[in-house]
Amino acid sequence: QVQLVESGGGLVQAGGSLRLSCAASGSIFRTNLMGWYRQAPGKQRELVAGITSESRTNYADSVKGRFTISRDNAKNTVDLQMDSLKPEDTAVYYCHFSAVTGGYWGQGTQVTVTS
Repeated sequence: QVQLVESGGGLVQAGGSLRLSCAASGSIFRTNLMGWYRQAPGKQRELVAGITSESRTNYADSVKGRFTISRDNAKNTVDLQMDSLKPEDTAVYYCHFSAVTGGYWGQGTQVTVTS
């Protein structure tokens, strides 16, 4: 059974940085897309950043220039470096893997940015 395990969330002041990591326990064959989503209270889950197996990336407009997504295909991991954090970045962050065998979600990690 495949599980995605996230780490790196926490509490930070505005302007600070956090790095989120996500790793798969169990094997996932041919992971295509990896991504990070977030969901703030009372809001829908939204895509923050995505990365293909060829490392092509896309970002939500609200995080462009501040967040960087990266992946390690050999280890099946994906990271999200978050810099210049703002209070509006506060949310639960989820990683997602899209593979031949299906889609997988992490359990979520809380990121709280104080002003």
